[in-house]
Amino acid sequence: MGVSDVPRSAAQASSWREANQAQLRAEFARLRRRLVATIRDDDTPEAAQALSPQALDPPSAIDQLGASFGLSKFERQILLLAAGIEMDATLAELCREASGRERRATGSITFSLALGALDDPHWSALSPTGPLRRHRLIELERGQGLTSAALRIDERVLHYLAGVNHLDARLEPLVQRRKHPHIIAEEHAALAREVLGSINLFAADAPVMHLSGDDPRGQEDVAAMLAHGAGRQLLILPVENLAHADASSLDPATAVSQFVTLWTREAVLLPAVLLVQCGANSLTATSRQLIERLSGPLILASRDPFRLDRRTRRYNVHKPTRASQKLLWFEALDTRTTNPSGSGQESTVLLEPVIDALTAQFRLSADAIAMVGASVSASLDLLTNSRAKVAEQLWSACRSLSSSRLEELAERITPAATWEDLILPEVQHATLRQLCAQARHRLTVHESWGFATRRQRDLGISALFVGASGTGKTLAAEVLACELGLDLFRIELSALASKYSGSFEKILKEVFDAAEEGGALLLFEEADALFGKRSDVKDSHDRYANIEVNFLLRRMESFQGIVVLTTDPRSSLNKAFQPHLRFRVDFPLPGPAEREAIWRRVFPDAAPVRDLDIGRLAQLEMTGGSIRNIALTAAFLAAEAGSSIEMRHVLQATRQEAMRVQRPLAESEIRGWA
Repeated sequence: MGVSDVPRSAAQASSWREANQAQLRAEFARLRRRLVATIRDDDTPEAAQALSPQALDPPSAIDQLGASFGLSKFERQILLLAAGIEMDATLAELCREASGRERRATGSITFSLALGALDDPHWSALSPTGPLRRHRLIELERGQGLTSAALRIDERVLHYLAGVNHLDARLEPLVQRRKHPHIIAEEHAALAREVLGSINLFAADAPVMHLSGDDPRGQEDVAAMLAHGAGRQLLILPVENLAHADASSLDPATAVSQFVTLWTREAVLLPAVLLVQCGANSLTATSRQLIERLSGPLILASRDPFRLDRRTRRYNVHKPTRASQKLLWFEALDTRTTNPSGSGQESTVLLEPVIDALTAQFRLSADAIAMVGASVSASLDLLTNSRAKVAEQLWSACRSLSSSRLEELAERITPAATWEDLILPEVQHATLRQLCAQARHRLTVHESWGFATRRQRDLGISALFVGASGTGKTLAAEVLACELGLDLFRIELSALASKYSGSFEKILKEVFDAAEEGGALLLFEEADALFGKRSDVKDSHDRYANIEVNFLLRRMESFQGIVVLTTDPRSSLNKAFQPHLRFRVDFPLPGPAEREAIWRRVFPDAAPVRDLDIGRLAQLEMTGGSIRNIALTAAFLAAEAGSSIEMRHVLQATRQEAMRVQRPLAESEIRGWA
């Protein structure tokens, strides 16, 4: 039992600390009597006796520490003497007097003094492998002989003996505390109960518990339950924090050794369990060395499994299932405490359609659901507000979870287009609406009707948009995002692969993970740059390119969101990849009817247009993107001239657009415009 396990009530804790202080004073009094006897050369037993300290329940800090580290009677006295010169002025003065012949500085002791003054002395007390030095309970002055070097108690240990049990300040920048989870996914709680009931992971020779999967917060929930069940605290070491050690004045090997020593002591003093959180990162040489050397209770968490050169027990911890997420949402949004009738049935009926929509679109950890639920519940009365208002707040909060992470890797597009803005043949319109319908009803089909049990890889929706530049591929993605209430992020695959060459898979993992959690729609442009016909493997570059393609295909299959790839019809896209895509939508060049519809919608109602001949404008064989560019340029020309938008402005803008896209204008296309 550690000092952290003293009685929990404030009165009991205060009483224990007072008793602990009284026992320390009694221990110091006995040491003072022993030193006085040494100074007077009085070796009679009576000269060294003092009142025996009273046993405490829970035991005093020195008794707990002595038992935990297996201190001998002599080692225990050395530690108390080193603490006493810091806390008892009379004892410090006696130590100086007793070691005066060696001209020791005030407030320090030596091994020579301890050997001559304390009971049952033995030389092994200060061996490097003994508990005093191995666990840095005592610091030995460098540059001196063993018997003449000054001995000082470590500050962390001094506070512990005084009844103050806080994490070592040298570890504070590296580790994070994690409390017992407020809510936890049922499958994660079941795993923790199973492990606690079958394996003693906190024994000295226990294996490393390795939690792998796509839910880092869920892994921490499981670890927190395990720690709580063992009466320990959970502290988390993010693997990237080891960079602090690499960037310090210490070399990595020394930094690892220092962390191992300090943590091994903390695991006993607090007591605590360490979770090394790798997330999607791979193990560096420094982190691997640390994990291999750490002893005691140790949990490793990572996205992908690692192989270690030590005994390991591995468990999968993935994001909660849709059904489990639904239960978590009800728990996070429990309104019974505010319901006058004391029943949550009314609020359950109100929220169930909202929660069904959330679980169908977003794939969140229990921690994220708890955070969103608490935030929305604090700002909105779930009983008095309409279902639409509650749904809007919850949906918006869920969308925001991925935004900051994705904005570092992709371009955000604010969707504002509607179906009316998308001028396409009816077949393409119908396909896009079917895509939306599948997105809305995924929960019903996959979970309620059981299709997810047949094929887990088909839970997401993927589509290929094929068309020339300006035919509406990006606009269609905007319409989908706007219709489904999703954020839209655009990624140029060729630029991403070039920028992150060598870490392409890692970056794509981050993109997909963030999009899956926040329900974003991913738009990968220029897919042909990566999905063109794979070349024969002639060199390492070709081999790596094929690895990138295979990884992207696998991640798309397991992605539980919406991903759209775009390509030009002239590209040589490998047809073998197309079966991996749920939808294919071809975006043709607009015909006369489509061009006329685009021209009629391209000018906003507030724009001052005059005498525009839409029929003549529709003769121009341009894509919808070019038509929008022409309309915008014509508006600026009219604004500069201080007039309404007229055919002459559109003609001038058309000539500029033709030059931009390097397309010659036929006289028949612009005849009679001005």
